[in-house]
Amino acid sequence: MDFKNLFNQFVGKRILVIGDVMIDSYLRGKVNRVSPEAPVPIVSLDLEEDRLGGAANVAVNLVAMGAKPIICSVVGNDKHGGILKSLLSDAGISDEGLVYSTDRKTTVKTRVIGNNQQLLRIDSEQINPISLLEEKDLIDLVKSLINSGVDGVIFEDYNKGVLTSTFIQTAISLANEKGIVSAVDPKKENFLAYKNVTLFKPNLKELKEGLGLDFSFVQSPDKFEEAVVLLESELNNKISFVTLSEHGVFIKEGQTQEYIAAHLRNIADVSGAGDTVISIATLCLVAGIPIHLIAEISNIAGGLVCEKSGVVSIQKEQLLREVEELLMK
Repeated sequence: MDFKNLFNQFVGKRILVIGDVMIDSYLRGKVNRVSPEAPVPIVSLDLEEDRLGGAANVAVNLVAMGAKPIICSVVGNDKHGGILKSLLSDAGISDEGLVYSTDRKTTVKTRVIGNNQQLLRIDSEQINPISLLEEKDLIDLVKSLINSGVDGVIFEDYNKGVLTSTFIQTAISLANEKGIVSAVDPKKENFLAYKNVTLFKPNLKELKEGLGLDFSFVQSPDKFEEAVVLLESELNNKISFVTLSEHGVFIKEGQTQEYIAAHLRNIADVSGAGDTVISIATLCLVAGIPIHLIAEISNIAGGLVCEKSGVVSIQKEQLLREVEELLMK
């Protein structure tokens, strides 16, 4: 396989990224003493940083691979909505699919880090479903963007209210009518709403919660495979792609299935790994490569970002080197 040529195929691909966008904010500093006011550490602030998070981090990963993502979401018409718009612009990501709402706040997750250790996380968010009017505005935008020509659609669900069941079903139908591939990174709330998509990518915990099952993957791999069959009977998805943490990944299409082992890594932080995996898997899906290579390359990408602290995107040249080294032996 000519992986350099494959990666070149990712360049310029237009991918709609639909879902819950947010800002990942970091307050970093040093801790040398405990507060006299309460038994808590005092952080001497050195750095404040805002990064694109949630569905927007998926878009950042796509940009890193040379693709052209378009974010589709509902955010607050507030200060942080403005910051989000600036961050998207700086990252070269189109915001033409954003709906700005006066009735919602932009999601911000603030992490306080002292001496390279997370001490506290503060979530400012609104998780009720978007209104019918906001839903209609978002559907209209997605329809217009799909009609203008896109190569793939990613649904990135963080249970923050943007992806309602009605919207999900409408957007999938619009993509299927145009023969556009669709990929889903689900959460529990709307787990079984994503019917008739191309690729469905839960992790093991989400698979069990979404189907209401409890089993040990290590002790009962047969129960796991039965769960995937049940999933496909519910969703009628073409490809099932399950991430299994230290056990690697599993992929299945029809009667063909394969387990891919995890590669040995120095894990620093698993945050954002799922965003990277769905980004790379979707680009591979658009390129039309076999499912075992989709799983292999995505598995490597997810492992690479886990070696770095915080939510970070993949680096294209590093991923290419790793893929060539590990898959061309």
